[in-house]
Amino acid sequence: MNFIRGIGLPELLIVLFIVLLIFGSTRLPKLANSMGKAIKEFRKGAGEGEELVSKRRSKNSSDK
Repeated sequence: MNFIRGIGLPELLIVLFIVLLIFGSTRLPKLANSMGKAIKEFRKGAGEGEELVSKRRSKNSSDK
């Protein structure tokens, strides 16, 4: 995440403007919505994976 520290407000506005030009104002909300859903599902899956790993570790340590 070191590269984010070098991005200031002017650079961020330029990137957002370019994204708006590429996708248009009608597709941008749909794109943001789908990205939000994808992030939510990723976090949910990562949490389930961590839970599974911790269950297996506790099971393996109790078997010894």
